[in-house]
Amino acid sequence: MLKLTRGYFGARKNVWTVAKNTWEKGLTYAFRDRKNKKRNFRALWIQRINAAARLEGMSYSKLMGALHKAGIEINRKVLADLAMNHPEAFKAIVAKAKAA
Repeated sequence: MLKLTRGYFGARKNVWTVAKNTWEKGLTYAFRDRKNKKRNFRALWIQRINAAARLEGMSYSKLMGALHKAGIEINRKVLADLAMNHPEAFKAIVAKAKAA
């Protein structure tokens, strides 16, 4: 147990009960934050898509509705990557969505 808590601050690294409690609580945080990481990334992707869509004269919700209506199935991760790194491809997708 003390090997697992090496590098912690103060008594958390060398007092058995404090180290055990700290380590167990760290496992709880790790479990929770693996879930939160997915939530945070989805929020980031939505913000990036919204910013790029606004440059094209649409809001995020209108864009996603138009994509669904046009039958374009592309996930938010890829759409956000296109918006950031390949704006011309993103413009083409928005144009197809507007046309439908």
